[in-house]
Amino acid sequence: MRVLITGISGFLGRHLAPKLLAEGHEVFGIRLDEGEALEGVVERQVDILNVPDLNLVVADFSPEVVVHLAGLSHVGRSWDQMPQYFAVNVLGVENVLAAATGAKVIFASSSEVYGSVPPEQQPILESRRPAPRNPYGLTKAASERLILAAGGIVVRTFNLIGPGQETIFSLPSFAAQLAGQRGQTGRTGADSAVIKVGNLEAKRDFVHVSDGADAYAILVEHGEPGGIYNLGGGRPASIREALDRLIEITGQTVSIEIDSERLRPIDIPLLWADASKLKGLGWRPRLGLTRALEDLWQAASAPSSEARNSA
Repeated sequence: MRVLITGISGFLGRHLAPKLLAEGHEVFGIRLDEGEALEGVVERQVDILNVPDLNLVVADFSPEVVVHLAGLSHVGRSWDQMPQYFAVNVLGVENVLAAATGAKVIFASSSEVYGSVPPEQQPILESRRPAPRNPYGLTKAASERLILAAGGIVVRTFNLIGPGQETIFSLPSFAAQLAGQRGQTGRTGADSAVIKVGNLEAKRDFVHVSDGADAYAILVEHGEPGGIYNLGGGRPASIREALDRLIEITGQTVSIEIDSERLRPIDIPLLWADASKLKGLGWRPRLGLTRALEDLWQAASAPSSEARNSA
């Protein structure tokens, strides 16, 4: 099939495109930034808010499936950038839907649409009514209504993690901080590092980005129009637990400092997915949190990453 990925240069897009190519699909991409195209992919640089250019590019590609990944995705920043988040995450979806008439559209939504769910009512089913508690979640919930009304597919993605994730997110930030301080000597003479963190008690359902890409690839072929699918690993862990595992992987001695700038106005205590519906299509998470953290650390501690972190 002819598959168009918006936001192809992003975290998930860079992992999804090779999987689709390996399965025999023709893959096209839209990106906002300049950059070298992924091997085997035909890409164009276009802003999804630029309707004329978007329409021309989509018409030129003539996709049978559109995987819409482009968007703003940082919960913390959404509090300070509400107009931008509404424009990109809601109006952008309207534009993509209008341009992709006749194509199957798969939309990357978020577990944040569920809001604060009592622990005894988790893992969360797709049938649960959305009740977002932050601007980012609100934009995703609004966009879901547009997608479902058009017969598209909604993927409520829980926390993806792995190599290539931006350091504005917690675990990649921790890895980057640790990589930038390797070999430093503290007053006691022992190797040490100091990292700044926000709330470590929130529990999230982490999924290796490669497993996430597998799920989207399955939905390209087998997703039901008008369907909603949770994408989660099924085993929630606290940010503190994930950080402890990361520290163990690095072998460093670490001091942790709470940074008030990293705390959110509202931080949902627990988000845990029931992904039975997606598993019914044959998807299974192959890689766990530990593997994701190992891959994240390997990427963060590579020489090229060290150079960027010290710049």
